[in-house]
Amino acid sequence: DVELDLQRSVQAVLRELSTQAPALQSNQGMWRWSLHKKVERDPGKSPVLVRILLRELEKAESQDLRHVIIPLLHTVMYVLTKATGITEELYQRIYAFCTRLLTLPTPYCTVALDCAIRLKTETAVPGTLYQRMVIAEQNLTNELYPYQERVFLFVDPELVSASVCSALLLEIEAAQAQQTPETCMRHVVSHALQAALGEACHASALHRKLQASPRRTLEHYFHAVVAAVEQMASEASPSREGHVERLEEIYCSLLGPAAGRCSGDLVQERPPSIPLPSPYITFHLWTGEEQLWKELVLFLRPRSQLRLSADLEVLDLQGLRPDRELARVSVLSTDSGIERDLPTGTDELPAPSSPEMERAGLQRKGGIKKRAWPLDFLMPGSWDGPPGLHRRTGRPSGDGEMLPGVSRLHTARVLVLGDDRMLGRLAQAYHRLRKRETQKFCLTPRLSLQLYYIPVLAPEKPAASRQPELGELATFLGRVDPWYQSNVNTLCPAIHKLAEMPPSLDTSRTVDPFILDVITYYIRMGTQPIYFQIYTVKIFFSDLSQDPTEDIFLIELKVKIQDSKFPKDGFSPRRRGMAEGPGAELSLCYQKALLSHRPREVTVSLRATGLILKAIPASDTEGRSHTPALPLTIYVTLDVATCRAKATLTRAISLLQTVTNTFRTNNIQIQSQDQRLLTLSLDKDDQRTFRDVVRFEVAPCPEPCSGAQKSKAPWLNLHGQQEVEAIKAKPKPLLMPINTFSGIVQ
Repeated sequence: DVELDLQRSVQAVLRELSTQAPALQSNQGMWRWSLHKKVERDPGKSPVLVRILLRELEKAESQDLRHVIIPLLHTVMYVLTKATGITEELYQRIYAFCTRLLTLPTPYCTVALDCAIRLKTETAVPGTLYQRMVIAEQNLTNELYPYQERVFLFVDPELVSASVCSALLLEIEAAQAQQTPETCMRHVVSHALQAALGEACHASALHRKLQASPRRTLEHYFHAVVAAVEQMASEASPSREGHVERLEEIYCSLLGPAAGRCSGDLVQERPPSIPLPSPYITFHLWTGEEQLWKELVLFLRPRSQLRLSADLEVLDLQGLRPDRELARVSVLSTDSGIERDLPTGTDELPAPSSPEMERAGLQRKGGIKKRAWPLDFLMPGSWDGPPGLHRRTGRPSGDGEMLPGVSRLHTARVLVLGDDRMLGRLAQAYHRLRKRETQKFCLTPRLSLQLYYIPVLAPEKPAASRQPELGELATFLGRVDPWYQSNVNTLCPAIHKLAEMPPSLDTSRTVDPFILDVITYYIRMGTQPIYFQIYTVKIFFSDLSQDPTEDIFLIELKVKIQDSKFPKDGFSPRRRGMAEGPGAELSLCYQKALLSHRPREVTVSLRATGLILKAIPASDTEGRSHTPALPLTIYVTLDVATCRAKATLTRAISLLQTVTNTFRTNNIQIQSQDQRLLTLSLDKDDQRTFRDVVRFEVAPCPEPCSGAQKSKAPWLNLHGQQEVEAIKAKPKPLLMPINTFSGIVQ
C-alpha cells in the first residue's frame, strides 16, 4: 500500500525530531532523504504524500506540537516544488494552514509567510516554483526572469583532508556532467506543461518529442513556456484557467496532430520522472580573506553591463589589487542647498555616453573623486531595516531593490565546510568585504549574499577512539534549530565515510548522491538567518617599538600565561609587594551585562592561570532572544588561583587552589600587572596566535560604515548665539548571518 508506506516514512522523520536516542541519531537525515527519493522515483505518489503531510501539520497545530511544524512545512514545500498533478483544493488547504500560523511568534510566522507567498502564486500558476528555481540555479538566460544564483563551496585544505576534498569534488562534477542547458530546458518545458494540464498531458509522448527536438526548437518552446508562466504570475489577479489555455496552445503546437489523439489512448505509459537539477556549484580551496571578495566580483563581471542602469555604471569593479591597504575615496559635494540652483532635468539620469557620465568615470590618484549619484547611496549605514544583511520574502534573491531602478538580480550562496577555525576565517573575509563596501559600493546594490555552514572536522589521530565532537557554533545551531541538527550536523560522519569509499569507475549506473542532495536541500530551504556578533580585539605588545594590532574573532579568544617575563624596560612595571605564584596578576575593566542595559563598569585585579572569552552561549537558557540575533554578550571564564598561607616552624607553605569564575560582559580590557606576558589565540586557530602581549581590549565590532559623524541643524541658544551641535551616531554592530531552516526556535 503506497499510502501506508509513505505514512511510515513520515512517522520515522517525526520520531527522530522527538527523541535523542543514540540509535536514531545515527540515521538522522536519512529518513527525510529517502522520503523525497520515493516521490522522485514515482511522481504519482506526490499528491498522496502532500495529503499525509497536511494531516500531520493539522495534528501538530491542534496538539500544539510546534517543534515539528517548521520541518513539516519545509518538507511539504520541497515536495510541491517538484510535484505535478496537485489539485487546486489541496493547494488552498495548505495556504489556509499557513495563514493561520501567522498569529504565532517568530520564527513560525516568518516561515509561514514565506510559504504562503509562494503558495499563492503556485496555486494560480502551477509550475512557477520549479521553473524559477531551475532558471536561477542553472543561469538560463531569459529576459522575463533574469535572476541568477550560484553556490560557492569553500573548503580550506589545511582544515579538511585531501580525501574529503576530492570526494566532494568528484560527486559535484558527476552530478553536473548530466545537467546540460538543453537538459534543464527540457525539464522546465515538461514540468510546466504537466503541472498545468495534469492528466490531459501525455507525458511519455512529450518526453520523446523534447528528446528529439533540436536546440533551436527547444529554446523556442522554452522561452514560450517561460513567457506564459511569468506573464501570468506577474498579473495582479492571475487566472488558473487562462494559464491552462495558454499552455494548451503550446502543448498542441509542440506535439502537433498527435496531441489530440493522446487523450483517447486507453493505456498510457508510466509518466517519466522530472528531476529537479542540483544547483550550479563551484568548488574553491580557501586561500585567504581576499578570495571571497574576488570570487563575488568575478560572478558579477560577465553580465554587469547588461544588468545595470545608468546610475551604477560609474561603480567600477576595482579593488582587486593584491595590496591589503584600502584606497581612500573622497566625495565632493556641489549642491548649494538652494532649490533654484538646481539645473534643469536633474531628476533624469544622464545617458551612459553623455559627457557627465564620462567625467564621472575619470579618476585621479590622490585627488578628489566625483560621483554622479547621491551621497546617501554610497554609505550602507543609511539603509533601513535590521542590522546585518537584508532578507525579505518574495523574489528568490530575497531583497528587491536597493537603489531606484536597480534590482539585485544575482544571489551568491556561500557555503563553507570546516570547523570553528574555518568560521573564524570566514568572519575575517566577511569583515573585509563589508569594509571594502564603504569605499567601493559595488557589490551590495547588485548582489544578495547568503552564508551557509556545514561542520566537517579535521581527521582525528588513530589513538582518538572517542566520538569527535562538533564545533561550538555547529552545536549551537543544532540546539536552536532541530531541523538543522537532523539534516546538516549529521553530514559530518557521512562526508568522512564518503571519503573512505573507493571512487566508482562505473559511470553507466545511476548513483543517488546523498551528500550533494542534502547540501542542495539545505541551500534551497535554509532561508532563515541567525546573526552572530563579530568582536574586535586591540592588542598591545611588550615591545614598545611594535605598533598595536587589531583583529576580530567570532567564537573564542583564549589567553595563556607565558613563562617568559617583561624585559627590565618593559611596558608594565611590576608592583611592589606582589607575591610570586602561579599565573599572572591581571587587571580587568569591563562593562557588566545587565538586563536593564544600563552601563555599569567593574574594575578588579586578581591572579589567574587562564582566561577564555566565549561569544557563543554554552547552554539552552543562554542566548535565547526574540530576534534572530544573539545578544551582544561575551562569556568570560577565569581560572583564578587563590593562596592560603599555612605557618610552620621552618617556612611558610602556600596551598594553591584554582577556582573557575564566569561572568558576562560586552566589552573588556585586560592588562598584565606583573612581569608575565600573555599569548592570545583567536577562534582556536594556530595561525592567529599573538605572543608577548601585555594588554588587550575586546569590544563588539562596529559596522564599518556606521561610525560617521552626524550634525544637527543650527539653533539659537538663550543668548541669541548660533550653535551647531555635532553628535556621533552610535555605531551599529557588525553581525554575520548564518542561514538555517528555522532561525532561533523559542
